[in-house]
Amino acid sequence: MDDRRQVKISKYLAKHLRHRPERIGLTLSPDGWAEVDELLAACARHGFPVTRAELEHVVAANDKQRYAFDAEGRRIRANQGHSIEVDLDLPVAVPPDLLYHGTVAAALEAIRREGLRPMARHAVHLSPDAETARRVGARRGEPVVLTVEAARMAEAGHPFRVSANGVWLVASVPPRYLR
Repeated sequence: MDDRRQVKISKYLAKHLRHRPERIGLTLSPDGWAEVDELLAACARHGFPVTRAELEHVVAANDKQRYAFDAEGRRIRANQGHSIEVDLDLPVAVPPDLLYHGTVAAALEAIRREGLRPMARHAVHLSPDAETARRVGARRGEPVVLTVEAARMAEAGHPFRVSANGVWLVASVPPRYLR
């Protein structure tokens, strides 16, 4: 599969597994899973046919590991980033001392004032390293990487979770924990 097709399928999956499953008649379980056969049928019905082999390739090759199959390979879900209500059932985890968030300069004034908020998502996404955060921020322009004092936040009672693909999730980050 060429890179363009892979990106196109990944974006299609993001739209329908994270944000708008109903748009293609898909119903997710409360914890975000979709039946693979139902997903493939829905894609075909809506003019975007995807083969099982293509789906498996996108899940395996996605650089951010955005998607996962269940142990039997019969269900698929997005690992995080939902704007719809799902409970990924991620346990609270002890974060490293520092985590990172990539953004752009235009957002800094609001972030300094309000901290990091989830915006349209259910949690703020944090990266375990500055380079990953830089790549995330670069999607919207010249990146700015913020350092989050995650251990201090956790000690103060802010629960952190980590998704299957290593993205750290927290409800919000108050400005006092940002550098």
